[in-house]
Order: sequence, then C-alpha cells, then structure tokens
Amino acid sequence: MAPVLIGIILLAAFGTAILFFAGIVGYHRRRTIRHGIIAIALGLLVARSLVGLGTVFGLVPMVAHHIIEHGFDLLIAALLLYLLYEHTGSSDPSSRLRDRGNR
Repeated sequence: MAPVLIGIILLAAFGTAILFFAGIVGYHRRRTIRHGIIAIALGLLVARSLVGLGTVFGLVPMVAHHIIEHGFDLLIAALLLYLLYEHTGSSDPSSRLRDRGNR
C-alpha cells in the first residue's frame, strides 16, 4: 500500500501547489490582506502534504506528524474564520440583512 499512499500524497501536494500558485498570483494582482491570507492558507495545505510525505519516508515521526498537521488544520480554519468574520464588506448590520434578502 505504500506506493498508493505515496501517489495520493504526491497528487495532493501537486494539486495544492497549483492552488497555492493561483493564490500567489491572486495576491500579486490584488495586494489585499484577504488575498494574502488565502495564499497563506493554501501554502499551509502544501506544507501539510509535505509533512505527510516526510512521514511516509520516515523523516517526520508519527507524533510530530499529528501535532504539525492538526496544528496546520487549526491555523487554516482560524484564518478562514477570520476572513469570514472580519471581512464582510460592510460594517453596517442592516446592509447585511438587505443583502440576505436579495439572494
């Protein structure tokens, strides 16, 4: 099963690297905090895949693997929640209610 696992992790690393590159391009074009945070979150996904690959090859101990990857999960979730709660577009609560009605 090791070759299958390595293949899956390499595929995940390749896919997330493409997304990370797209995030970097988006940040380069827009230069906003929002785009920067998205690029960071995508970069953490690439790092997760590399940690998984390091674990398969015995470079990262299993305990460290779990701590690092779950730490990355927490950080990604925190960054995305920050974007949801802090960058809503308008600070006027009534405008958010109007926006909901237009959907």
